[in-house]
Amino acid sequence: MNKPKTIGILGLGNLLLSDEGFGVHFINYLTERYDIPDHFSVLDGGTAGIMLAPFMEGVDLLFVIDTVSLQAEPGSIHCFTDRDVQTGNLQFRMSPHQIGLLDILAICKMRGKVPATEMITVVPEDLSLKIGLSPSLEPKLAEVLEILLKSLAAHNEFLSLKESFAGA
Repeated sequence: MNKPKTIGILGLGNLLLSDEGFGVHFINYLTERYDIPDHFSVLDGGTAGIMLAPFMEGVDLLFVIDTVSLQAEPGSIHCFTDRDVQTGNLQFRMSPHQIGLLDILAICKMRGKVPATEMITVVPEDLSLKIGLSPSLEPKLAEVLEILLKSLAAHNEFLSLKESFAGA
């Protein structure tokens, strides 16, 4: 019997800088609403940088949820495929931990343990020193969740809504 593909969902960000913490807020949003199957690993990666390498190397398919600094409307959502990530042609700056993420993926690749990676990112509105998302990014949690669920379904992977949210 084939071992199921391991799926990683990684939320990145700094909770102390408002919208910069979007990925971390997303992980909480996801785990409050959905049961996570055993072959999934979900991690609030914060700003852990190189310390994330073992997590990333331990999955076959990785979804990264983060903010991105693009000349685009705050709150706009931008998705990047594995091909975008693996070719290294990402011509934008993500949040302050971007170099760490791309460097970690390069290290994983050198060690032959690079996961297929998809990124779902959102452009921040507020990066001031405060906890909590700006009013324009709060509703983006649900939109990013829908994108993630569709991406998972494209890989024949599904999450089950927790009973407490099933009737809502």
